[in-house]
Amino acid sequence: MDIVISAVASEIVNRFMSFLVSKYGNNSCLKKKLEKLQHLLLRVHIVSEEAEGRYITNSGMLMQLKMLTEAMYEGYHVLDTYGPLEHIGAVGEISDSYALDFHYVRRFRLAGNTIVSREVESSLENLETIIDNIKEFVSLLNGCERMFRNPYSTYLYIDNFMFGRQVERQQIMSILMLDSHPRIPAVLPIIGGCRVGKKTLVWSVCADEKIRSHFSAILHLNGDDIKTFDQCKFMPVKTLVTVEFISDISDTEWLNFYSLVSSCGNGNKVIIISRLEKLARFGTVNPIDIRSFSHEEYSYLFKVLAFGCSNPLDHPQLAIIGNEIAKTLQGSLVAINIYANVLRNNFSVPFWVCVLKLYKQMMASNLSLHGEHPKSLLEKDATVVDITAFSPSLATNSYRITLLTGEKFRYDSKKELPVMGFGDIIAGSVTLPKKFQLIWESRLAPYTVISATCGAEEIISTTPMRKKMKIM
Repeated sequence: MDIVISAVASEIVNRFMSFLVSKYGNNSCLKKKLEKLQHLLLRVHIVSEEAEGRYITNSGMLMQLKMLTEAMYEGYHVLDTYGPLEHIGAVGEISDSYALDFHYVRRFRLAGNTIVSREVESSLENLETIIDNIKEFVSLLNGCERMFRNPYSTYLYIDNFMFGRQVERQQIMSILMLDSHPRIPAVLPIIGGCRVGKKTLVWSVCADEKIRSHFSAILHLNGDDIKTFDQCKFMPVKTLVTVEFISDISDTEWLNFYSLVSSCGNGNKVIIISRLEKLARFGTVNPIDIRSFSHEEYSYLFKVLAFGCSNPLDHPQLAIIGNEIAKTLQGSLVAINIYANVLRNNFSVPFWVCVLKLYKQMMASNLSLHGEHPKSLLEKDATVVDITAFSPSLATNSYRITLLTGEKFRYDSKKELPVMGFGDIIAGSVTLPKKFQLIWESRLAPYTVISATCGAEEIISTTPMRKKMKIM
């Protein structure tokens, strides 16, 4: 009997020890992998920032830079997703206390360290492959001309300058700097979806010292301008013309304008900016397609803007909430700037949780009313968006507040209504009148303004009330 008891006790001890080794051994291994991932990301980030400060004309180098940045943002996404999970107890408290559905926490608990370790390992392998092949790239990079730029910290740099688009920016500059026939202007179409940063990219290129010294004049037109444009408006100097189209034009109208640009000679060039792929037919070079940021890029941008100079690893609870907020915003560049600015001013866990919950409520309301995410609705002209659950100050009122947005509406500075900022409303720091103007202005050129006249309609029944409010 004693032998049996001894054998059973020994088996229990062995299993318990195996459990401890599996649990803490894997955690230790995962922690080492995350640390290694962080070191590799630092090396790749250094090369990426150096490349961003150089003029690169080699198409092969641009392709390699694109692969490098994609691997870097993927690595940061993995690190931001699983790094804070070392503090799993603290995260659990957030989830339990505020009844939030954190995808990453649930995934970690259900799948265990095995799947997490595989994802970290995959990211490590990608970065190691990139670094193994990066020596030639760095060597060639040293031969590229350096851009003039004042030093900034990472947070200030991204907050005041265009994020990402290094490859697209270099491609545009290479085309503009090429010498072409003085009487046959090159036409470069830049095509992309709504509010993905097409104009910001073009204005960034136009502000570059090298471009400004290459062209004596830079003109910014829209589709209506070219219909009434005449030769008197052209100066007899090398000119770069950017034209933004929100609708298609006839081939005749375009040929008339192009003939005018051609007749002036001087090596003029034209950039077409539009959402319409059909306008690429006017291009004399291959169009540049501007896509929305990948989820990894978007999450990285949100982290930098929301945390500023603070290290997200010092705020593991907020890092988890931030990942969820970034995922919920679904790639909207306007929303990421609005929300990140508000969150950066208040590092309170309950506040970040409240912001996330209110946005999810607004998202659910618009999905119920219109069958679409708010981001999709705002990208359409003349679309009503329900923002009643947009902030604490709106959600606590017995009003349904809607706004009408669209490219054809413009801000009217003479309108005698109180002006409110998105940030103040989200933070719940202001008392809202029944009617007001809601304003947001981009921090980057061309400083796009999004404006709406918002009003409140009292809810009398349970039936959702839709009232169109005009953006000015």
